[in-house]
Amino acid sequence: MLEKEKCIVILSGGIDSSTVAYWAKNQGYRVYAITFKYGQIATREVECAAKIAEKLGIPIKIIDLSTLKEVFEGATSLCDERIPMTSEFNPLLIVPFRNAIFLSVAVAYAVSINVNRIFYGAQGSDEPFYPDCRREFYKAFEKAAAIGTNRELIIEAPFSSIPKSEVIRIGMKLGVPYHLTWSCYLNDLKHCGKCESCLNRKKAFIEAGVTDPTIYEKE
Repeated sequence: MLEKEKCIVILSGGIDSSTVAYWAKNQGYRVYAITFKYGQIATREVECAAKIAEKLGIPIKIIDLSTLKEVFEGATSLCDERIPMTSEFNPLLIVPFRNAIFLSVAVAYAVSINVNRIFYGAQGSDEPFYPDCRREFYKAFEKAAAIGTNRELIIEAPFSSIPKSEVIRIGMKLGVPYHLTWSCYLNDLKHCGKCESCLNRKKAFIEAGVTDPTIYEKE
C-alpha cells in the first residue's frame, strides 16, 4: 500500500474486535474505530474499546444507541437485568440482529468518510451459535449495503474461520493488550468469571496456551 487505505473497525472492546483492530493496523490500514452503546448492561466494554483505540493511536466514534434497550427488553439477558445470566449458551444471550445494526451504522460512517472496507470481530467459535457472525450473513449484508449506497463496499470478518484461541495467538504476536479488553456480560470492576462469556474467555486462553491476564471475581 503506497498510500494507506482507510478502513472501519467495529470495536466492541472485547478480545476478537481488539485483535481485528491491531491486525488491520498491522496490515497497513488507516483505522477508524466505531463502538456502540446499545442498552447493554456491560457498558465497561465501551470504556475498554476507547482504551484500545488510544493504545493503537486511532480515532474512535462512540455511538449512543442506548434507547435500543427498549427494543431488546424481554429478548436478551445482555440488556435486560430481569433475565437471569447463564453460564451456558442459550438463545436469550443473543441480542437480536445486533451485528446488522452495527454494520448499518458502520456503512453510513464509511460513506461519510469515503471508506470502502469494514471489518468486525466475528470468529469461528461463535459461528455455530450466532447467525450474524456467519460469513453467509455478512456477505449478504455486503451486497445489500452496496446496493443501498450505490458504491463498492467490502465487509469482512478476518477471523471468521478460526476459533477464539487462535485469535488470541495471533493477537499475542501483534501485541494486543488483552488485560484492557472486556468480555463479561456484567458491569462490575472485575470480570465475574462465571457468565458464559467469561467462561469462553477462560477456555480460549487455556486452549491458546497463553497466560490469561484477566482478573476474575470467581476463578
